[in-house]
Amino acid sequence: MRAVVHVTLKKTVLDPQGRTIRSALNNFGYTRVQDVRQGKFFEIEFEQGTDATEAEAEAQKFAHDVLANPVIEEFTVEFQE
Repeated sequence: MRAVVHVTLKKTVLDPQGRTIRSALNNFGYTRVQDVRQGKFFEIEFEQGTDATEAEAEAQKFAHDVLANPVIEEFTVEFQE
């Protein structure tokens, strides 16, 4: 079982890297791009036989406690088989 955690800045937080990426895209001719928000993702493999409910709870906890800064970032957790 694999968890994928996506971490992004909250919409209320300025994203200078996203603005730089948007500017570069516009300069390369992709002028319809109006906004870019950058982030990071983590792929976490759980041991075979791990209970799905326990894995979900654990992934939510470590995403909040370790992978994301809840003051300025938000995250989503999705599972893949």
